[in-house]
Amino acid sequence: MKKIYLIRHAKSSWNDGMLDDFSRPLNGRGKKDLQLMGERLAMFEVLPDAIFTSPAKRALKTAKALAKSIDYKKNKVSVVESLYESSFQDYLTLIHSVNDAYKDIFIVAHNPTITEVGERLSGAILTNIPTCAIVCLSFDVDHFKDIAEENGKILFFDYPKKHTSL
Repeated sequence: MKKIYLIRHAKSSWNDGMLDDFSRPLNGRGKKDLQLMGERLAMFEVLPDAIFTSPAKRALKTAKALAKSIDYKKNKVSVVESLYESSFQDYLTLIHSVNDAYKDIFIVAHNPTITEVGERLSGAILTNIPTCAIVCLSFDVDHFKDIAEENGKILFFDYPKKHTSL
């Protein structure tokens, strides 16, 4: 069995109109949400074998903050250029290249593609994976190259607003 945790980057700031999209930092809410989601991963003892992230500042910060929360070495986070402005095929290429010695991986990236990937791999209608959300998919396969559309099962879909009181 293989598991993929699809993680959308935490909320980013639009305050500096001079910054390009790639360079946008996390905002205050994003940092707060990251702490909550990191604590939740730690509480459930989630520890991936590998973390792959988009190189965009907000995604990389998200990946490294989550890594720290679960005692995963931040310097082992792998930056994957194709996860920025990516396609479903870019994700599938990455997934199919993952070492089969690994069981669980994180992929930290962006909408709309991360939602599309979650939907296509699971066959479920997710509509929108919000910022700092985590969708965990399991696959009854022995090799990452055998992961295909609609052969995944959603184990959980967690996001910060689920845990805020109204």
